[in-house]
Amino acid sequence: MRPDPSLVARLRDDLRAARYEVDALRELWGEAADAALARGDRVPARRALDARPGPRSTLARCLLLGLPVTADELAAALPALGLDGALALGLVAHRDGQLVPLLDLRPTAVLDERGAAAWWVASDLGELATGRPLRDDHVLGLGGASATLAGLLLPGPIGAALDLGTGSGIQALHLAREGARVVATDLSERALDLAALTLGLAGVDAELHAGDLFAPVAGRRFARVVSNPPFVITPRRGDVPVYEYRDGGAVGDALVARVVAGCAEHLAPGGVAQLLGNWEYRADSDGLERAAGWARDAGLEYWIVERERLDPARYAETWIRDGGTPIASPEGERLLDAWLDDFAERGVAAIGFGYLLLRRPAGLARLARAERIDAPLGDAPALGAHWAQLLDAHDRLAELDDAELLRRHLVVAGDVTEERSHLPGEEHPRVIVLRQGGGFRREVRASTELAAVVGACDGELPVGAIVRAVAGILGIHADVLTEALLPELRELIATGLLTLPEG
Repeated sequence: MRPDPSLVARLRDDLRAARYEVDALRELWGEAADAALARGDRVPARRALDARPGPRSTLARCLLLGLPVTADELAAALPALGLDGALALGLVAHRDGQLVPLLDLRPTAVLDERGAAAWWVASDLGELATGRPLRDDHVLGLGGASATLAGLLLPGPIGAALDLGTGSGIQALHLAREGARVVATDLSERALDLAALTLGLAGVDAELHAGDLFAPVAGRRFARVVSNPPFVITPRRGDVPVYEYRDGGAVGDALVARVVAGCAEHLAPGGVAQLLGNWEYRADSDGLERAAGWARDAGLEYWIVERERLDPARYAETWIRDGGTPIASPEGERLLDAWLDDFAERGVAAIGFGYLLLRRPAGLARLARAERIDAPLGDAPALGAHWAQLLDAHDRLAELDDAELLRRHLVVAGDVTEERSHLPGEEHPRVIVLRQGGGFRREVRASTELAAVVGACDGELPVGAIVRAVAGILGIHADVLTEALLPELRELIATGLLTLPEG
């Protein structure tokens, strides 16, 4: 049942009055306890809260640490909502003379180009609070995957946007922050109820629809589609738990392929979809190429980044633990056997994870890029802004023939540094590396000629004049050097190490 808006408004007033916020809680329990919580250890935080009672401590004990509180404590912490309101919203329940939490209500904060924002995200209690494996219909809250996707989102005015598989509503919050008219869907009615609470507390008005993937929005098109879909590859066996928030019910990586195909049907021309996904490496197919093939088959432009590749055992261990089952237990070993049997039967050698950016074509600049980047990335949300700049550079670069490009005044990006390595006593470097300090943090091995051209790109001279000057200094025919360097210069522009000013 969707939460009563009047009760949500009262709860929001109480949370604000108690300063139930990220920084205020960190101030309350300290950096060490905050770090312990990130490791799954709530004891230091609980001890700090016990020593400093009050409304904020009560809310944190109950709605974040998952501990029972007394009726008097909660009534004092929620004066506007009251105990009846807390019960009606499903925050708590009576048990053994106390009030026990039924939900996790966690503060979060963002800081981006639009400034700062503070929200509260409603989700189901995790295993730290319940002490047992997750229930099958668990609604996930703040986590690494949701933070990753939020950090990748392209900034800027959007128009109509779809949060596919919204869960607790985290991506919908970010889309609304960019001015989008948000539609959010989920197979789980419970997830939509919690998303409504999350969005209501933030004052965000969104359409919420129940159904499988794109079914609730059949026939509609969007400028943006965002999804952290249930991409986990889980054996299709009755004795293996299936969690709604992560397991899509398809064999292998077919769920992500379905989402890609659906994006093609629901993106407006020029519209962009961003999602996370897994893809399988099999004896007869490269996983990253499989993912690119889904986009090509759907008629979409694509930029796919693989961030990680795991062998079947490590992959299975990761998701078995995620469900709350220790690997070093009879049940954990039984599940591991089931996962490994499934992978072996289908010839899966490894599983890739990464980011998919898809675009419905609207012009001649066809984007088709699939790559592996395993270096640490720049900070979110700057990564989303960086990706947007790269898309813009790609589109403008595609309109320039070589002659026009050589007339342009290029500029080295402000985060690019150069490293030269020499053997002792050598005059000339053996290796020159151009390093990107932010964004995808690329490292490019450069020839002496390329490094010399890049080093002179300060916007003062056309790049063609720079290439000719370097050719003269090094005694190389200018046309030969130009032909050799043009593809490399295009790649440096496409990846953000060189910038292409307007004009």
